[in-house]
Amino acid sequence: MSNIRLASARYIYMHDDVEEACKKVDTHHIVFKRRNFWVFLVYIFVFLLSMKTLDFCLGIDRTAVLWSMLFGARLVYSFYQTRVVKESVVIIPAFGVQLETHFWSGGVVRNFIPVDKILKPVLNEHLTPFTCHWSLALVIHGKEELVLAFKELHLPVKMLAPIWKALCVATGRGESTDRVSSEVQ
Repeated sequence: MSNIRLASARYIYMHDDVEEACKKVDTHHIVFKRRNFWVFLVYIFVFLLSMKTLDFCLGIDRTAVLWSMLFGARLVYSFYQTRVVKESVVIIPAFGVQLETHFWSGGVVRNFIPVDKILKPVLNEHLTPFTCHWSLALVIHGKEELVLAFKELHLPVKMLAPIWKALCVATGRGESTDRVSSEVQ
């Protein structure tokens, strides 16, 4: 059911389109390619934490060992909790859009936005002196700020364009996509 459309050095874009008689769901997944270096680094921190615990149990300078244990535990915990594995946009044309962020620890953050509150999906270009990246945002009725579809990942515009087009169609804002199509190719 899922087919890989695009892949880059850091991300894989997958698109699921379920069309049955009773339901129509359009799901777009962006999967972060796991780097083995980061997993290795976490295991090193866990090993060092266990070594410091052993030192603490043997009675070597308890204050320094205690602080290094707390720092190591906090570092491993923060890394484990904040690593993003996958971000998804689930489009249900009759109801709304659900934005999902899946973390390495197994946690999932979901945000549902009703389709009648979405004014317009937009592609934004972020320029800094050293980088340029794109983001997909939703203009929501009653909110002063844009809602970003992919908060954690900085995706290339080639992966964002099909999601933006699907959001335009689902929200009934089928503006001309000629300008974006020419920029992507």
